[in-house]
Amino acid sequence: MADFVGRRRELKELREDIARTGLDTLSGRKAKAPRARVLLIAGRPGSGRTALAEAFVREIAEEYPDGVLRTRLTAPGGGTVATERAVRGLLEALGHRTPPGAGEDELSSALRTALDGRRAIILVDDAADPHQVDALLPDTPECLVVVTAEGPLTGIPDVRPCTLGGLDTPSAVRMLVHRIGDTRVTADPRAAESLAEECGGQPAALVLVGGWLAAHPKASVADVAKQLHDMPAATGGPLARCFRLVYETLPQPAQRTLRLLPLAPAGIVDSHTASALAGCSVAAAQSTLDDFAALGLVHPAHDGLFLLPGCLAPLLQALLEGKERPAEVQLARARMLERTVRLLHSCRAMAVSGEAGTDDGLREVLEGLPRALRFPDRRAAATWLDTRLPALSAAASLAVADGELDTLARRLVAGLVRALAEHRGTAEAAPELYGLHRLVLDVAERRGLHREQAAALLNLADLDAETGRTREALERYRAALDAGKAANDPYATGRAMESVGGAYQELADWHRASDWFGRALSQALARGERADEARLYGRLGNVHTYAGRYGEALRSWRAAAAGYRKLADVPGQAKALSEMARVQEYAGRPEESLHTCREAVELARRAGDQRLQAALQVRLADTLDRLGDPAAARLHRSAADRLLGDDPAACEIRSGSD
Repeated sequence: MADFVGRRRELKELREDIARTGLDTLSGRKAKAPRARVLLIAGRPGSGRTALAEAFVREIAEEYPDGVLRTRLTAPGGGTVATERAVRGLLEALGHRTPPGAGEDELSSALRTALDGRRAIILVDDAADPHQVDALLPDTPECLVVVTAEGPLTGIPDVRPCTLGGLDTPSAVRMLVHRIGDTRVTADPRAAESLAEECGGQPAALVLVGGWLAAHPKASVADVAKQLHDMPAATGGPLARCFRLVYETLPQPAQRTLRLLPLAPAGIVDSHTASALAGCSVAAAQSTLDDFAALGLVHPAHDGLFLLPGCLAPLLQALLEGKERPAEVQLARARMLERTVRLLHSCRAMAVSGEAGTDDGLREVLEGLPRALRFPDRRAAATWLDTRLPALSAAASLAVADGELDTLARRLVAGLVRALAEHRGTAEAAPELYGLHRLVLDVAERRGLHREQAAALLNLADLDAETGRTREALERYRAALDAGKAANDPYATGRAMESVGGAYQELADWHRASDWFGRALSQALARGERADEARLYGRLGNVHTYAGRYGEALRSWRAAAAGYRKLADVPGQAKALSEMARVQEYAGRPEESLHTCREAVELARRAGDQRLQAALQVRLADTLDRLGDPAAARLHRSAADRLLGDDPAACEIRSGSD
């Protein structure tokens, strides 16, 4: 880092502290077991604690061959990062996937297992409390944990903080030189020392004043030092005075943009966020953010992102509250969230555009968006989603922060869910989807919104079921049923009853599964929902088959086939008859199976489903073999081969009908 200077004494102390033995905690008790050494760098925001931690890690990185893992426990805007998210991020960096819905204890245990036997550094930036850090500590003493925080972490064993004050004057002057060059400093070295003292040696203050001097090449160092010195004491400390110097010389539009930046979710800003907040063009917002970065008002990150410095958050928030009317703040926030929704629609549309069966509505959305909101291709859209995900998740939380699920909040959450599912797939996106559905559920429970509660519980249960947490899924499906009944929502209750049956089926509890499928079927019959009837008859047929109740299974599959026939659903009818043929084979009725299978083949042919045709041809061949007609069996297997051709999944079908 170009701005890192000095701190040689602190670096030496930190290195010596690695080798220091002793397991006494701050309260005098002994640690129960050896764990990773924890080094704490404590200092106020703006003291350069993160820069020191990074410099120290660079010095010792070669001694830890398994690499450096980084996590931040406070968002740039000042909010606390959930411990679960931090642990999950470290696990992902180690290449370990964890199930959605896993609790903090389960994730922490997984992290300790993943780090067992490794020699790595974990850099934990801006910890808010000891509990956050404790959840991240490996049990292996070969690992090193470097933590930055504002104060001591009482309760973490064997931690002796390295407390930072201001830089010494020579180091502070060198930092100014890095920002403005050496000409003005060499011309008046005493003024440079005076300016460093006015900044209190604080790196954040030096960055701001250095950025201002760089932007004003004709200004003298002595004049700036005098300006800071003459500011009234009520202005605040060195950082507040330097911030005021920079802010008051900004053009009015830039001042307003800066005042609105605390509204950016998680303190993460890009040109679209700034544009929506300030009501200006994207190009103008980008230019303003670049200027802010040069002045040290924001930190450039990657992929067009900027971060609000945590040390400036209170100053910016005070400006927002003191100079912006509440109605204007509300309007700016709404503009930003609406822009986020439109970008999510554009992002999702890029994931499905060009695919067969693409939703015409999505095409219209894409075509109706301004060019500035469109992505050039799917990869650009996916990159935007990945890099903005922390901010997008924070925006979803912001949208429901007042405990409401208004139209904008619903659209934003739904847009993020759909974009994640399209770009990543449900399985990969499950942890993020889980968090979004939990967010909706929390609000729905607080507000007594039973319909939304049922929907969120169903979504969470589906994620549990897809990741093998069947018991948890069953509990949530039952809760969704109760919420659906409270909302008098037949769709939610029917879906919940069917899902309860599916969970019992997964647990091989055939009796309860058939009971719940029967309840769902009764509701569908009462409401005349023919598509649901046909599907539920099929699910009952499956359960009866697994249970060996072939007579009941045949009746269910026959009813399913009749239902699909009434719906003119030829593929559905073909698949139902295919299952009937299978059950007839199991029941020892090969002649009936042969007849049903031939009928299913004809329907599959009409439906154009070659894979189903091939599977049925193989089933016919197997049945003919059992009936003692190998010549006819060979003909049907040859037909299956012709249908499959070069299909990579053909070997599975050729191996047999089951």
